[in-house]
Amino acid sequence: MALVYLRELNTQTKFAIWKIEETAEELLEKLQLNELEQQKLAAMRKGKRTLHWLATRVLLRYLLQTDAYINCPSDENGKPYLPDYPYKISLTHSFDYAGVMLSQQGECGIDLEIVKDKVVRIKEKFLKPQELDFIQGENEIPQLYACWCAKEAVYKLQGNKGVSFLDDMTIAPFVYKPQGVMTLLLTKGAKKQTFQVYYEAFQNYMLGFAVE
Repeated sequence: MALVYLRELNTQTKFAIWKIEETAEELLEKLQLNELEQQKLAAMRKGKRTLHWLATRVLLRYLLQTDAYINCPSDENGKPYLPDYPYKISLTHSFDYAGVMLSQQGECGIDLEIVKDKVVRIKEKFLKPQELDFIQGENEIPQLYACWCAKEAVYKLQGNKGVSFLDDMTIAPFVYKPQGVMTLLLTKGAKKQTFQVYYEAFQNYMLGFAVE
């Protein structure tokens, strides 16, 4: 694996992106897995899904700077957590890359997506009309991906199923730049939360991340 991006947002939060260059067997050699994890791995279809799962665990080992076994289960909603470390965690992957975010500040979320023009066909499924109004024509595709990554990052951060990108999340108007920040309002029932979500173009990918 090759570390392509390491960023410390502050003394409490950091994330890293790695390019996956190994085989599944080579990644597996860098890990210790318990019986449940071995069963989960065996149940996966071989290919990118297996590589992504293994790569995030190897990257986690790198960020925590340990060769010891790392317990990283998921809760009933599928949100990963670290019972033996004082960090909140978020994982992401897309094609040849894997990412891990760690924070002692609060819950965190990170998302990485390869940028393709197919997003134009589904934009009404995750953005309201008032959100689509501020999408800039010349930057339509990267700005749509910035919005998607922002909503995905907050979805991971809050950790509950049943939250709709379209119905429960609203992004305030912003002017797209290759690197920037947007404001996202999450409304679920009577509860309202506002998040500052950072985004940036990374090679031919888009990255979004947020911390409580």
